[in-house]
Amino acid sequence: MEETMLVPPWLEPLLSSTFFTICRVHGDSTRSECNMYCLDCAGDPFCYYCRSSRHADHRVIQIRRSSYHDVVRVSEVQKELDISEVQTYVINSARVMFLNERPQPRTSKGVSRVCEICARSLLDTFRFCSLGCKLVGIKRNGDACFVLDTKVDGEDGGEVSREREGLREGIGQDIYPSTPPHTSSNSRRRKGIPHRAPLWS
Repeated sequence: MEETMLVPPWLEPLLSSTFFTICRVHGDSTRSECNMYCLDCAGDPFCYYCRSSRHADHRVIQIRRSSYHDVVRVSEVQKELDISEVQTYVINSARVMFLNERPQPRTSKGVSRVCEICARSLLDTFRFCSLGCKLVGIKRNGDACFVLDTKVDGEDGGEVSREREGLREGIGQDIYPSTPPHTSSNSRRRKGIPHRAPLWS
C-alpha cells in the first residue's frame, strides 16, 4: 500500500513497454512508429495518428531514442513525476532522462558517484541513472518518491526535492559571478581646493 502511494499506477507499465514498433492501424503512414504513451490509459504505446484520434484530451508523453535506449524529455515528465535524484542528460539541445537502466561492464576509474542500482557512473549528487532504477530504489528502500508534492525527507522534504530539481535543470549552463561596475580614471575625485572663476566688470 505504501509503495503504491509513492509510485503512480502508470509508471511500471510505461517502463515495461516496447516502443518504436510499427502501428498496426497506420503502418502505411509516415509517422507510424509507436513512440507515444498515454498516462491516463496506461495501455500499449501508439503512434502520432492514434494520439489525435483516441487520446486527444489525455496526458500523453513522447518517447525518444538515444543510442538504442528509450528517453523522455524532462520538460514532459517533470509535470507528472518527482524526478529528483535521477541523472539528466542534454541530447540534441534537449534535457532528457533514460527510462531504464544501462549497466556498464566496468566502472571508470576516478568515478566518485555511481547509480545505487546498476552501478553506472553518475555526475554530481544524483542517486539513480534512470526512472527504472529509481523505481527499484523505492521498492528496496522506500526513501524516495515519484509523486509530486509528497514530503519524503522530513518536514520540508517535498520542497527540498523541488528545489533540487530546479537546480538540476540548470546543469550545463554557465554561471558566472556578477562583474563589478567599471570605474574610469576620469571619474576620480579632484584633489585640492576648487577656485572660483574671476568676476568680469
